[in-house]
Amino acid sequence: MSGPEPRTFRALFISDVHLGSKAAKADFLIDFLRYHDADIIYLVGDIVDGWRLRRSWHWPQSHNDVVQKLLRKARKGASITYIAGNHDEFARQFQGVHFGGIVVADRAIHETADGRRLLVIHGDQFDTVVHNQRWLAYLGDYAYDTAMLINRVVTKLRHLLGLPYWSFSSWAKVKVKKAVNFIGSFQTVLSEEARRSHVNGVICGHIHHAAIENYGEVQYINTGDWVESCTAVVEHFDGRMEILTWAHVLPEASAGNEALVPVDIIDLKGRAAQAA
Repeated sequence: MSGPEPRTFRALFISDVHLGSKAAKADFLIDFLRYHDADIIYLVGDIVDGWRLRRSWHWPQSHNDVVQKLLRKARKGASITYIAGNHDEFARQFQGVHFGGIVVADRAIHETADGRRLLVIHGDQFDTVVHNQRWLAYLGDYAYDTAMLINRVVTKLRHLLGLPYWSFSSWAKVKVKKAVNFIGSFQTVLSEEARRSHVNGVICGHIHHAAIENYGEVQYINTGDWVESCTAVVEHFDGRMEILTWAHVLPEASAGNEALVPVDIIDLKGRAAQAA
C-alpha cells in the first residue's frame, strides 16, 4: 500500500493527544506527521496527560516517537509553540521557556496569511467544571476512561466482523443532550473571549470535538483530538482554514507495517465537522 503525497501547510494545529494514556492514538499521529508538515506548528494543549500518568505510568515507545518527531520538525526549522492545557498544566510554570526549539505558552496570537488574528488557547480556562469543581472534573475523567474502554471493546468487535472504525464516545457526544448543550455553550464562551481579546477568531481544543463555526464576525475553530477522531486543523498558504481527519485504521490491520493512509479530508469552509 503506497502512502499519500506529503503536504506542506503554512500552519498546523494539534491538540488533545493525551500521551501517557492508553487511549492515545500515537501511531496514527506519527503517521499523520510523516505526511504533513508546516512552517508553524501549535500544540494546543493536553499533549501529555499528566492526570493519568500520576495514577499509573504508561509511556510506550510510540509516545516517545511522537515527541521525537516534533523535536525533529523543530530542528528542521518549524516554529513550534506548546500551549498548555489542563491535563498538562504542569507546563504552565515554564511559559516562555524553550525546550529543544519548542516554546511553552498559556496562549498565543496567530496571524493568518490573509491578515486575521486568531487567539490560540486550550480552552480549559473557560470550563467552569475544571476550575470551580475540580473533584467533578476528575470524576468526569474516570467516566471518560470508561467510555474509552467501551470504545476499545467495540473497536475490537467491529474489527473481528470486518467493519470499519466507529467511535462510541464520539457518537455519544453528538447524541446525548447534555453533551450537545455543553459543546454549544463552550463554543459560545470561547467566541466571546475572542471578541473581548479584539481578535478575529479562536483556535482551541479541550472538548475533543472538531469544528469550524462562525459566530457573527468571529470564527470558532476546534482542533478535535487524537484519542477518538484523529483530527487536526491546518492553515493553507492563502489563509484558508481546514480540518483534516486521518485514517481510522486498526494497528492490527496494517500488516507488514504498511503506511496508514487518509480516508477522509474535510474542507469545512465555516461549517462544523462531525467527529467520526
